[in-house]
Amino acid sequence: MAGGKGTRMDLSREKLLLEYKQPVIFHVIDVLENSGCFSEVIVTTSSNSPKTKRILEQKGIKTLDTPGKGYVNDLNSILQNIDEFTFAASGDLPLLDEKIIRIMIEKFNPENVWTSFLVSKKFLNSLGLESKVLVKSGNITCAYTGISIIDAKKIKNLNPVKENHLILDDKRIAFNLNTNQDYELLQRF
Repeated sequence: MAGGKGTRMDLSREKLLLEYKQPVIFHVIDVLENSGCFSEVIVTTSSNSPKTKRILEQKGIKTLDTPGKGYVNDLNSILQNIDEFTFAASGDLPLLDEKIIRIMIEKFNPENVWTSFLVSKKFLNSLGLESKVLVKSGNITCAYTGISIIDAKKIKNLNPVKENHLILDDKRIAFNLNTNQDYELLQRF
């Protein structure tokens, strides 16, 4: 997922092109490809991310356009054209690695239509990070990581489906670049 506006960072350039060893979006793509878990990696872009789209296409990376109306709306629009399990990941996960991807896939129950990976608010805060989008999973307050596994063939009618949660307190999926403070903190890792 690479079609957001990145408005919370108030940048003159697109967020996913920020450097952390390499542009963050390329790190995420490389990790997904190198995990050996996926038949194809596709990056979703929108009119909010024209430079990102152009650079991705110049490097031969497949992109699909979304309406650019937010993560959930954009993801749902893409899923309407997919008929298999889909690992959806935000493009702003600079610490993501192959090992944590394999762990998430092992923990995933394929009987579930939609599984979102969460980190506890307590863990997130221990890293110096915050999230304004919180959800309760059982009695634990959590934050979304931007990673979900979806059985796309079972959501074609856009009727509400049960969202299952898996809490996995791991900095590799907890660290999203949402604010300038997040990017400054990242430089310490």
